[in-house]
Amino acid sequence: MKLNSLEKLYVHELKDLYSAENQLLDALPKMRDAAHNADLKAAFANHLEETKTHVARLETLFADLDFEPGGHKCAAMEGLIKEGEDMIQEDIEPEVLDAGLIAAAQRVEHYEMAGYGTARTHAEKLGHQEAADLLQLTLNEEGLADQTLSRLAERKINFLALGAIG
Repeated sequence: MKLNSLEKLYVHELKDLYSAENQLLDALPKMRDAAHNADLKAAFANHLEETKTHVARLETLFADLDFEPGGHKCAAMEGLIKEGEDMIQEDIEPEVLDAGLIAAAQRVEHYEMAGYGTARTHAEKLGHQEAADLLQLTLNEEGLADQTLSRLAERKINFLALGAIG
């Protein structure tokens, strides 16, 4: 698809988000299973369920467009996930791994927030207000996931990592 209009750029952004969310559906269970802290495991499990909703919302948006959701691979998400997977494979103290998993997950959340914010803005400019509202809802949820991870890191997990014997 030649990106010669804001509409096509918007569709491209949606395809990128759709690919990113689907890659995350595969990565979150691995992160949940690798985490040691129960609250972190729960945060990853909760975000997995939210991610399923995000994919469904994107599919709803594509149903209103003349484009299919597939056909694109988000290379950025692929790289972010690989970094997290590489950390899981390291010989690393459990508490430090949990802190690292939070860092990796927050990179993912920030990428998603940037993508959803951009897509929402494009939807608004194109007059797709219902789509913009759905994208804003997902953007809000991604922001809350990021805040949850920050709270876990700042109130507990970073302290545990600080005390790890290395």
